[in-house]
Amino acid sequence: MRKELLASILVLTLGGWQIQQISAQPRLVVSLTIDQLRTDYLETYTPFYGQQGFKRLMRDGKVYQQVDFSFQVADRAAAIAAIYSGTTPSVNGIVGSEWLDRETGRPVNCVDDAAFMGNNTNENTSAAQLLTSTLPDELKIATQGKAQVFAIAPFRDAAVLSAGHAANCAFWINPETGKWCSTTYYKDFPWWLNNYNAQQGPDLRVKDKDRVNRYRRLLTTPDVNDEVNRLTEELLAKSDMGKDEVTDFLALTYYAGTYQHQPLQQSQQEMQAVYQGLDSCIEQLLDMLERKVGMSHVLLCISSTGFTDPIYQDLTPYNIPTGEFYLNRCATLLNMFLMATYGEGEYVEQSYNQQIFLNHKLIENKHLDMADIQQKASEFLVQFSGVNEVYSANQLLLAPYTERTERSRNGYHRKRSGDLVIQVLPGWQVVNEQTQEKKIVSEAVTPSPFIILYPTLKAETITTPVVAERIAPTIANIIHIRAPNGCSLFPLGE
Repeated sequence: MRKELLASILVLTLGGWQIQQISAQPRLVVSLTIDQLRTDYLETYTPFYGQQGFKRLMRDGKVYQQVDFSFQVADRAAAIAAIYSGTTPSVNGIVGSEWLDRETGRPVNCVDDAAFMGNNTNENTSAAQLLTSTLPDELKIATQGKAQVFAIAPFRDAAVLSAGHAANCAFWINPETGKWCSTTYYKDFPWWLNNYNAQQGPDLRVKDKDRVNRYRRLLTTPDVNDEVNRLTEELLAKSDMGKDEVTDFLALTYYAGTYQHQPLQQSQQEMQAVYQGLDSCIEQLLDMLERKVGMSHVLLCISSTGFTDPIYQDLTPYNIPTGEFYLNRCATLLNMFLMATYGEGEYVEQSYNQQIFLNHKLIENKHLDMADIQQKASEFLVQFSGVNEVYSANQLLLAPYTERTERSRNGYHRKRSGDLVIQVLPGWQVVNEQTQEKKIVSEAVTPSPFIILYPTLKAETITTPVVAERIAPTIANIIHIRAPNGCSLFPLGE
């Protein structure tokens, strides 16, 4: 009887120990966002991959093949803010990398902040304009500040928005000097980074003869991902991230866009090189995490920014309907129309990024109804060639919800977006009248993946479409912390 009792206790003890081991927190969460990573390209270049990079992820990970954003993604900054905050620009405030400041009439960068000086850079930077908490922020709160949080990215906006408000530090490459830099907004600028810059900085490996743009060009080549890996290895070597039972967080960003923004038709071989390089970098990252932390203690999540750089392409030879759209001309004619309707005055204050900003002070002084003016302006603008739809601020903020307006509503922020949002027809070219640059409009969804690699998760491929804003609550659920405070969606899957 005693032997049976002891055996039962032993089984229960070992079983409990096994359960405890399986459900233990990861020591390190690594969230890798790959700018412009596409599921279709990921599959196209499979024959060129090794066995321990993308193929390992596809074999051992939980792979969501079709991830979309529930708003029209403006750029990298808006996408990364949505991934880490678990909500849309209408809530987190990051409508794009830049927006028009109504007070100054000038564009403002999403991470600009005059209150904080740069480290190894002249740019003043913080995460203050991100209006919600992020996944790393919530980890800091859950661990009472004990978790270490760092971000490494080629780009300033990616580094800061993925790091969040409470991180130890965020690093990005200074496009003027080629050195890694940061901001005094974060309090833990490491002592070893200056030594690293002096002895192993990215600038020491750049051979580009173009002295003016050499480091900016680096940011849009596969080489920049190697630089992210190099600094990641140095960070893991010089810190104790992933070394104790408190979960730490490392946010990384790679680049997978077209080679130096060339049109895709001119750079097929370069894109193959980009994805082969990505495969190699991921293999190196996995090997590094195994050596430094142990993959049994690492939760690795890979996501994409879900868009591609808008690149001009002449569609005329293919008989596809097209044309040129000039926002400034629309704004000028709209002002003339409003003057004819409501009397003299500069009713249109600014136009920027397919949005028109009305003169609120003038309209208030004339005791005019803003909703009425916005409605009449929308009806006027929608008659222009190339205009598909026009949404007013009143319509997006106050009108009853419809599926048709959902994506536009989610991408709109009442203090950072214009009074009128113009949607141009697919295939048309939006012309920047200052620079004469053209970008072609496309509503096609970019197929983007989300991959989770963790010992307790079942390896499977999921083809059902999901929204990117569910990534943050999913990771939060795995590591048993609260989702970011602007997030209202449930986690994915189990």
